[in-house]
Amino acid sequence: MRITDTAICLTVEDTTTSSAFLTRHFGFKETMAADGFASLSHPDGPNVIFVRRGLEVLPEELREQHAAGVLLAFTVADLPAEYERLRAEGVPIVMEPRVEPWGERVFLVADPNGVVIELVDWVETPTDPAP
Repeated sequence: MRITDTAICLTVEDTTTSSAFLTRHFGFKETMAADGFASLSHPDGPNVIFVRRGLEVLPEELREQHAAGVLLAFTVADLPAEYERLRAEGVPIVMEPRVEPWGERVFLVADPNGVVIELVDWVETPTDPAP
């Protein structure tokens, strides 16, 4: 298999608000949009596609599902700065920054449709001294 691109497709109530959220707060660019559909790109990340719940182009068993239980995760260069920027912009913080036992530093935000976005970086771990 030769994969030529990567996209994450999420079903939401309102594609316009989710698209505007990623555009405004995360630097995505809307590359294509139609009624119930928005495709976004970012030079440093995967494409993100939003499809409106109930859209008939979706298989019937998927039409009413929501992007619940899915985290859209972005590794960033300066997590504390991103936290302060997003907080100042009024983005809902759904989990305050914390450090996980495995060295991941993380916090969570949510878009207007409830899509959870995880921002993460890694805590420097001291190296073992040479014997």
